[in-house]
Amino acid sequence: MNIRMLAKYWRTILVVAEMTMRQQMTDGFILFTVLFQPIIIALLGLWMLQGKGEDAAMFVVVGSGLTGLWSSLLFISGGSINMERWSGTLESLVAIPTPFEVIVFGKNLANVVQSLLSMVLGYLVAAFAFGYSLQIQSPLNFAVSVIFSVVAFISFGLIIAPVFVMNPGVRAWQNAMEFPVYVLCGFLFPIALLPGWTTPVSYLLPPYWAAVALHGTSTTGAPFNEILFAWGMMLLSSVIDLLIASRLFKIMLHRARVDATLGME
Repeated sequence: MNIRMLAKYWRTILVVAEMTMRQQMTDGFILFTVLFQPIIIALLGLWMLQGKGEDAAMFVVVGSGLTGLWSSLLFISGGSINMERWSGTLESLVAIPTPFEVIVFGKNLANVVQSLLSMVLGYLVAAFAFGYSLQIQSPLNFAVSVIFSVVAFISFGLIIAPVFVMNPGVRAWQNAMEFPVYVLCGFLFPIALLPGWTTPVSYLLPPYWAAVALHGTSTTGAPFNEILFAWGMMLLSSVIDLLIASRLFKIMLHRARVDATLGME
């Protein structure tokens, strides 16, 4: 693959991301998932931790934003292929020369980027409803952590979408996957409070390393080595996820074409 082809794919990703955002701006379910649910979580968390200091408030703000990211990835990105199927556009997207996973990458990019808005709203809730004057302790490292997190979430989403399409039984557990990941990834409290046997499970989830990096750079106390390790783990998990996703998309499209079930659920 040469640079010209990569540039072409990147333009496609940006166009798909823009179209996806425009389509989702008036979707009530998506607005609730990305905006209202994280605000409710932020309000509850900030109310419970009143008087615990600004670091605790910042932890809740970042954590509520991460819940928006994960819920968006699970429900919106996880159902992105089926949405095209229900709209009758799946066959056309698969038939074009651009690889289908590039299209889904653009849709995931839109979902993850728009979910970052939930973190901004959580900050506004903390400032206006609770009177906090919060500051990010390491702004540059926080920005880098956001970029790594976006890539890690998008890559993880590329695995979820084809798995849900090929295994409707797994998709039936979609709702049950939301809150356990909040807990296992330490979005709203450290995983040190959980039983020790859950720690390896947390380490396998890319959102956990995103939480480590974002919490560590937005609050005080986290050594840079820990942040650097979290960045490395997100990069490693992204590469592994992309390789797995590439194989899953090939299997999914092969099965759909052989069974002639591309447009059927």
